[in-house]
Amino acid sequence: MAKLVSKTYGEALFEIAMDVKEGDKAGELMDEIIQVKEIIRQNPEFDKLLKHPGIPKQEKIQVVKNVFKEHISEELLGFLEVVLQKERYNELPAIFEYFIEKVKEVKKIGVAYVNSAVELTEAQKEQVKAKLLQTTPYETMEMHYSVDESLIGGMVIRINDRVVDSSIKSKLNDLTRQLLQIQLG
Repeated sequence: MAKLVSKTYGEALFEIAMDVKEGDKAGELMDEIIQVKEIIRQNPEFDKLLKHPGIPKQEKIQVVKNVFKEHISEELLGFLEVVLQKERYNELPAIFEYFIEKVKEVKKIGVAYVNSAVELTEAQKEQVKAKLLQTTPYETMEMHYSVDESLIGGMVIRINDRVVDSSIKSKLNDLTRQLLQIQLG
C-alpha cells in the first residue's frame, strides 16, 4: 500500500514539474525537495509535530506555510498542503524518493554505488566513472564510493538493480561452488 501511495503522489508531483512551462522546473523542484528533506532531517521536533495525530491538519498546514513560504515554490508548497490534507505525511520520504528517481531517469543521471577492497585514488575513481558513462545510457553519473575489505580485491558496482561483481571474494566463492560440484569417483 505504501509503495502505491508513494508512486501515486510521486507521479502527481512529477506531472506538476513537467506541466510548468518555466524551463527546468523538474530540476528546481528536485533541488527544493532535497532542501526540504534536509530541513526535516535536521529538525526532528518539526517532523514529530507534523506526524502528531493530535494536531489538527489546518494547524500543520499553517506551520508548513510559515516555515517554507519564502523558501520553496508555490507548486511544492501546494503539494505539501495536499499531502497534509490527505494525511499522507508519513509517506513523504518515499514520495520524495520516487520523484527524485523519476527526475534522474528523465535527465539521464545514473547513480552508482562502488564498493572496493581498498580506497580508490581520484584517478581510479575517474576511470570507473568514465567507463560507466561509456557502457550505460546515462549522460552523468552520481558516484558513491565505499570500502569493503572483505572483498579481498576487485570491486562491486551497483546501478539500480544491476550488479557487476569483479571481487576476489566472489570469484573464490564461485570456485568453491564449482569444486564442490565435482564428483570424485
